[in-house]
Amino acid sequence: MGTKEEVVEIETLEKSLLQENEPDHDEAVLYAASFREMENNFVKYQTVQWLLYSLLLLLAWGIGLLMLIYVPLRRFILRKDIRSRTLYLTPNAIVYKVTRPVPFPCFGVLKKEKHVLLHSVADVVVEQGYLQSLFGVYSLRIENVGVRRPPSDDVKIQGVANPNAFRKAVMMRLSNMRNEIFSRQASTLEDVPHNLMMSPSKSLKHDSTPSGEQLLMQKLDEVGSSVKRLQSLFEEQQSQTTESID
Repeated sequence: MGTKEEVVEIETLEKSLLQENEPDHDEAVLYAASFREMENNFVKYQTVQWLLYSLLLLLAWGIGLLMLIYVPLRRFILRKDIRSRTLYLTPNAIVYKVTRPVPFPCFGVLKKEKHVLLHSVADVVVEQGYLQSLFGVYSLRIENVGVRRPPSDDVKIQGVANPNAFRKAVMMRLSNMRNEIFSRQASTLEDVPHNLMMSPSKSLKHDSTPSGEQLLMQKLDEVGSSVKRLQSLFEEQQSQTTESID
């Protein structure tokens, strides 16, 4: 068995690891969407859709009749659902939270929290079907990066009050992130020529074997010395000729 000091050290390590893995709840909110303005329209749209399904299933062993009886409770659940929805944009992710009552509210609620990292977001699509257009309801669909992922993996949210403003905020944040990445890459590329300029002087000091550039410099030095010799000989010949003339 370990001593008390070892147990205390293990507990402190576990606490530190848990604190590192906990999400940052104090992250800044860049834009928050609203659902309250669309509550009545959303409830009407969902109620009409439910009634259409119930009328189609009315002849199927009485299932449609049970759905018609369930309409008031359905409306109550829809209002609780849309009032609990929160959708906001952080510098690194899109966060969607909802507390949805179960089909029979006496059995509790279902909590759902979805975090979509901005690096995995390809686009934010604003959709509106025919029945949605009658009630002014929009849907937001967050597309993921990657062709292999099925469309069912996309996050779809209904009832957002101003979906175009939220999409604009997300796309602006994505463009800013891409510009930051591009500026970092450009700064690293600018540092590369400076390092290359500094490296030849260091290699001349440490490398014992001559490179191609060193051989070229040696040849140029030899040519320069030979040219100087020819100039000195030519000057001597001129001086001798002048002395003979005198």
